[in-house]
Amino acid sequence: MKVREDGKAAELIGYLPDDIFKGEGKGRLRPAVLVIPGGGYAFVSDREKEPVALMFAGRGICAFTLDYSVAPDAVFPQSLCEALLALAFIREHAEEYGIDPANIAICGFSAGGHLAASTACFWNHPIVREAVGDRTKNCRPDKVMLGYPVITSGPKAHEGSFENLLGSRCQDPAVRELVSLEKQVTEDFPPVLIWHTFEDATVPVENSLLFAQALTEHKVPVELHIFPHGSHGLSLGNYLVYPDWKYEDVHESAKWFEHAVDFAFAGSVYSR
Repeated sequence: MKVREDGKAAELIGYLPDDIFKGEGKGRLRPAVLVIPGGGYAFVSDREKEPVALMFAGRGICAFTLDYSVAPDAVFPQSLCEALLALAFIREHAEEYGIDPANIAICGFSAGGHLAASTACFWNHPIVREAVGDRTKNCRPDKVMLGYPVITSGPKAHEGSFENLLGSRCQDPAVRELVSLEKQVTEDFPPVLIWHTFEDATVPVENSLLFAQALTEHKVPVELHIFPHGSHGLSLGNYLVYPDWKYEDVHESAKWFEHAVDFAFAGSVYSR
């Protein structure tokens, strides 16, 4: 998926479950989720990409991953435009892929959580209008899932993410205010699921708490899980993302995935 002229194209990969109904299950369209890995806007983490998408696909959810542009090749809003166009592509091909066009979620981790939440904040903002064009209505996610997300540019910021995201504009107060996402929530924000660990020493748990508070103040449905233990970047929290872990080694935060599956199917034809 090419959305820039001066560098490598962002790469969108789909993981689509087979149609086991062979046309007999007409009308039972699947939810979809676009997975946005973290990496501090400096790289794209493999641990939060394909393993997560395959887990979703294994539960009957059409999953996609986005390898988006990062520093030093790209600054805000380049990666945002790529994520929005990826959402538009999925919705525009929903019939072809057997996807419910009204149930397309985005799932982001760490700085990828910032990018995922940004799509819900800025899908119709003037800063993306040139890149998105007349596809705006197809860019809004229907649900947002966030794992240990970077949210605030305030005192609890993960400063490295904002340095990479903003480049030379990092100390511009107006720009920092714009990308501090707890300040960009409105009443028409889509429902959100958030999980974090209390012990996260890289992206403080206050990022999730600030966002949940803003969502609550604007009466946006939010599901929040704070696990007491665990470091940053747990992803699935099992042997699939930790090569030295055994099959039976499962972190307590791994429970987030079952909540995410329930969240994805909520309101779908499978739950009615």
